[in-house]
Amino acid sequence: MARLAQTAGLTDIQQEILSTVRDFVDKEIIPVATELEHRDEYPQAIVDGLRELGLFGLMIPEEYGGLGESLLTYALCVEEIARGWMSVSGIINTHFIVAYMLKQHGTPEQKDHFLPRMAAGDIRGAFSMSEPALGSDVSAITSKAVRDGEEYVLNGQKMWLTNGGTSSLVAVLVRSDEGHPEGTAPHKSMTTFLVEKEPGFGEVRPGLTIPGKIDKMGYKGVDTTELIMDGLRVPADRVLGGVTGRGFYQMMDGVEVGRVNVAARGCGVAQRAFELGVQYAQQRHTFGKQIAQHQAIQFKLAEMATKVEAAHAMMVNAARKKDSGERNDLEAGMAKYLASEYCKEVVEDAFRIHGGYGFSKEYEIERLYREAPMLLIGEGTAEIQKMIIGRRLLEEYRFQG
Repeated sequence: MARLAQTAGLTDIQQEILSTVRDFVDKEIIPVATELEHRDEYPQAIVDGLRELGLFGLMIPEEYGGLGESLLTYALCVEEIARGWMSVSGIINTHFIVAYMLKQHGTPEQKDHFLPRMAAGDIRGAFSMSEPALGSDVSAITSKAVRDGEEYVLNGQKMWLTNGGTSSLVAVLVRSDEGHPEGTAPHKSMTTFLVEKEPGFGEVRPGLTIPGKIDKMGYKGVDTTELIMDGLRVPADRVLGGVTGRGFYQMMDGVEVGRVNVAARGCGVAQRAFELGVQYAQQRHTFGKQIAQHQAIQFKLAEMATKVEAAHAMMVNAARKKDSGERNDLEAGMAKYLASEYCKEVVEDAFRIHGGYGFSKEYEIERLYREAPMLLIGEGTAEIQKMIIGRRLLEEYRFQG
């Protein structure tokens, strides 16, 4: 039987990359993922392996030492990695959002300075929009940058940084009123700063503190942190693109890539949940036969497989739309919304198939059951996606009456 979630029209190079990543996942990630996750241990050996494979430079152009691959290739790799352990896909996601933002919006000097080292994995990226009090309301950002000669002074508190501790470059969105008079729309007075720091926790450079890891229900191993700026001085040439007031648009462009990534993660986790469910259904016997032979279980497996296929197809469509250079916020929102919701449902069905054993930490499905809810929140909740989708639909189907 063919595997679920196959992708038509891939080149030989794409197929070779995916085959290599799939083998790595099967041999190096799945056998150790649950143990590392239960210990909340950063998967350094796995990350080193991904670095050797060149994955940190997957989408970075060849002129900067990367592989120059498409968003589709990246998304399909993320799907495979998340199938092994979703936390590992999170480690590379924020790195790629920052690399993508640099590629699309950085000055030539910024690209030359950062991208070659990001491609090699020597610099690892994180990005920071959210704050403790604002949730999805990006326009309510209070962190601020004030010009002081050839520098900016940044103050404020940011929240939910994936790779906050292990990263060495953070793209931080703050309010900057310079050149933007009072009354300017909030999204037109935001700027993205490229903040370099030492990996680790505590005061990682003067004026910048990364407190310890946030203790989470799932999505363990990868470090999620706060970021506190107290008189942080950043050179003016570290404004992304060299011009203030463009940060909101730069971040939203990056988040579209992130939403495709989250959709791909949902596809990968759902695919693994299906694999675990269909395998267990053929091992477990009740009433004298495999539970897979019971019609109720077959109905669940059919629904699960259909959801895996549908989510994968929407994710691929969103990635291809972005690769074409077209606006893809509608497709990315739909893919992220559907994949995260279906992932939750497929994982829960696999959990139910396992019965009481699904509640045991000895079984992999227990980990997936705690990981899936993060996808409902990351890169925008379901409600945010519905707002994006609804507004775009009204643009496309405007009634002329």
